[in-house]
Amino acid sequence: MRICNLSSGSDGNLTYIESENARVLIDIGLSCRETERRLSLLKTTPDQIDAIFITHEHLDHMKGLEVFASKYKSKVFVHKNGYVPLVNKINRTVDIEVFDDNTFDYKDLTIFPISVPHDVKQCTGYSIISKQKKISIITDLGHTTSEILQNLRFSNLVFLEANHDVDMLVANPDYPEFLKQRILSLKGHLSNDSCAESIADLANYGTKNFVLSHLSTKNNTPQLAFEYISRKLREKNIKEGEDIKIKVASVVPQTIFRL
Repeated sequence: MRICNLSSGSDGNLTYIESENARVLIDIGLSCRETERRLSLLKTTPDQIDAIFITHEHLDHMKGLEVFASKYKSKVFVHKNGYVPLVNKINRTVDIEVFDDNTFDYKDLTIFPISVPHDVKQCTGYSIISKQKKISIITDLGHTTSEILQNLRFSNLVFLEANHDVDMLVANPDYPEFLKQRILSLKGHLSNDSCAESIADLANYGTKNFVLSHLSTKNNTPQLAFEYISRKLREKNIKEGEDIKIKVASVVPQTIFRL
């Protein structure tokens, strides 16, 4: 598989996954035109995208969906509980297929939907397997659970939310209290602390590659997230660069992974 995060954060989320027989996107939170441009960086044309898997209906996850999917006839997949919230934001004809909590196959990909706690009716993370290689994408969740972590275990690569530094968020004078409480809630976003705890669990089950994702531009920085989480992991005798490797996603394309 070839995997590249093309954008991450509140300005738009877009991840490209390519297997032998499929090219898919996880979310499309950029405009159609910008999605086209970023796909070209991977030498992929928009009409080669077979399907788009949506996590939830927030704009930073589906901004370009309506135009892109109607223009290129890409199939769209969404959890059955997230179908109505999604279609309420779409005016054009789009080919949408719903799924439930059960594992299903799409071409040569096996899709494991993972329901996560966020302030929408349904938010879905994904684990995807092809030829015994497993990648997982899990963002927009207020906390992890043993069930969520169990679904992520034994992944070769995990994109995991590290949205905010708690102290930085609490001290932010530009954020009203209600917004801070929303982000900090059990249905908000994952902090650096919670991300570190989750990485420690997953590292003990064999995952060696992590990408810190969906960082807030107001309440976190790539350097802070990387250094803080690396330090927390060292306290658990997990060394970044030796035991595991950590990258940080951003609003521009970064590392291309090949599994």
